[in-house]
Amino acid sequence: MSDQYEYILKTEHVSKRFGTLEVLKDINLSVKKGEVICIIGPSGAGKSTFLRSLNQLEKITSGKIFIRDELFLHRENDHTVDKLPREKQQELLLEMGMVFQRFNLFPHKTVLQNVCEAPIIVKKEKKEDVEKRAKELLDRVGLSEKADEYPSRLSGGQQQRVAIARALAMNPEIMLFDEPTSALDPELVGDVLKVMKELAESGMTMLCVTHEMGFAREVADRVLFMADGIIAEEGTPEEIFTSPKAERTKNFLNAVLEA
Repeated sequence: MSDQYEYILKTEHVSKRFGTLEVLKDINLSVKKGEVICIIGPSGAGKSTFLRSLNQLEKITSGKIFIRDELFLHRENDHTVDKLPREKQQELLLEMGMVFQRFNLFPHKTVLQNVCEAPIIVKKEKKEDVEKRAKELLDRVGLSEKADEYPSRLSGGQQQRVAIARALAMNPEIMLFDEPTSALDPELVGDVLKVMKELAESGMTMLCVTHEMGFAREVADRVLFMADGIIAEEGTPEEIFTSPKAERTKNFLNAVLEA
């Protein structure tokens, strides 16, 4: 896999409409390998839709998505203008791990089976190789002793850490996190953020939609503030949290940080 590219992920003029509602408006973003980007903003700003459009869970209305400097998809007015061949698209999509608000674990499979499932089924990897890696990943997220438990026996925070291990089992180049702590009780949030922080420190490229301002401030290389379907402001954590320029950003941070 070649690292000879400028941006691991890039969007140009991405928009998304649901009927007459324009949820994303002209989103331009370039992400370098190893960058950690946190996306903050009010509910309904388009943050989750943007993340889901990157890995094709939502089809963009217009715009271009590039992965490793290759044009992955170009659409205009709900029609595909250009795209990579399906096989190549699938290959690149496997490079994107995604962790959702809800854990989406298979209830009838053990923790270890949940983590092993995709590499064995999708990538056709050898079971023994995958199991070895899965055990290492469970150890990494602090859950090696839970390998044979079923999801219903775990707390929400533990289930979310399993979901992170499951995404990592596919050896992705980039991880997308869609408010991974929002469904958790407050006392369980810390363990999940700790795993994400360690992941960032290891050099993983990460896009995180989050309402955990302390995490964004500490871990992000860049923070994007989204509102009304646009990136209203972006900068370093220092710039955004200490001296935001846009009025919307200031009002949002005042409300969130006082809460």
